[in-house]
Amino acid sequence: MDEEVIPILHVVDAAAAVRWYERLGFVKQWEHRFEPRLPAFVEVARGRVRLFLSEHQGDARPDTLVYLRLRDLDATASEFGVQVRDAPWGREIELRDPDGNRLRIGTPTE
Repeated sequence: MDEEVIPILHVVDAAAAVRWYERLGFVKQWEHRFEPRLPAFVEVARGRVRLFLSEHQGDARPDTLVYLRLRDLDATASEFGVQVRDAPWGREIELRDPDGNRLRIGTPTE
C-alpha cells in the first residue's frame, strides 16, 4: 500500500459536487451512506489524485483550500474560464467548487 493524504471536502449535495469535479477530470469511485436517506460520503479520483466529498456535518470546514498539481492546467483554465497566473514556483489557477471549497491548481515550473 502506498501512503497518501486524501483531503475531505464538505459538500451539501454530493451528486452535484461529483458533476462539478468531473469537469476537472475526476471520476466517482464509490459512494457510501449508512442508510438510504443519510448523508453521502463519496470518493472521486483523477489518476492517483483522490478527494473525499462528504455531506456529513463536521467532517470538514467550508472555505477549505486544497492545492492540486495537475498536468493540463491550460485546458482546465479554459474549461472554467479563468486566467493562468505565473508564480516563481509554477503556473496556477484558483477555483471554488459549488460549496465554496477553494482549489488552487498548479503546474510546477520545470
